[in-house]
Amino acid sequence: MADQTEWEAKAANLLKAELKRKGVTYAQLADMIGDKEANIRNKLSRGKFSAAYMMQCLDAVGVSEVRL
Repeated sequence: MADQTEWEAKAANLLKAELKRKGVTYAQLADMIGDKEANIRNKLSRGKFSAAYMMQCLDAVGVSEVRL
């Protein structure tokens, strides 16, 4: 069973992969969701963000389904 740190890394990697697949940079995502690029970069590097934040990001870039 994965521990908390592993789940955080998986969540961050999933979001990063979807951004890459859609060709969206952190700066573009920041504009889309009204956040700062530095905040996005920090959240994704640490893997510390809520499920709601992840859903907001995925929705902003047009992702409607994710496979775990």
